Amino acid sequence: MMYDYTKSELESVSFDPDRFKRQLRKAVKSLLPYEIDQLHVWLSYFTTNKPELRSCLTEMNDINKGVA
Repeated sequence: MMYDYTKSELESVSFDPDRFKRQLRKAVKSLLPYEIDQLHVWLSYFTTNKPELRSCLTEMNDINKGVA
């Protein structure tokens, strides 16, 4: 349920890369590990035609590793 909510929130702020990144950081903190994996797959697909959001994939990896 939280995963679906997260996706809709990310879609709603996808027009602004900074807001998208902030929302993504919040989401990673509240999702379960398997939901984070699903979100990463979805994010790869969702950002295919949105080059301004592609950096979020790297950032998400860094967040998962505890770097950011």
